[in-house]
Amino acid sequence: MSIRLYHNPRCSKSREALALLRGRGVEPQIVEYLKDAPTTAELERLLKQLDLEPRQLMRRGEAIYKELDLDRPAVSRAALIDALAANPILIERPIAISGERAVIGRPPQKVLELL
Repeated sequence: MSIRLYHNPRCSKSREALALLRGRGVEPQIVEYLKDAPTTAELERLLKQLDLEPRQLMRRGEAIYKELDLDRPAVSRAALIDALAANPILIERPIAISGERAVIGRPPQKVLELL
């Protein structure tokens, strides 16, 4: 089974999701998305897999979310995706992907749905 994990090693939830997968014998392909930010095309694909809109993938408590005033309804979908690509700290984590399925690991146990 192939699982790709968008991971932030500084995040306890992300580390917990990784440990859960490894505890089940799954070694995911780890993407440290803060170092290797997804492109807008990758984000579009990820949003489709998650069946979410860009704001639903955003960490609204991050300072940059407020600084960029991303809560305004007038901000376009494309602008939100551009903000996610330019500021990957805004991306909710962890995200696990297997084939065409993806889940946000909140709580971390959600990643087990892909097994």
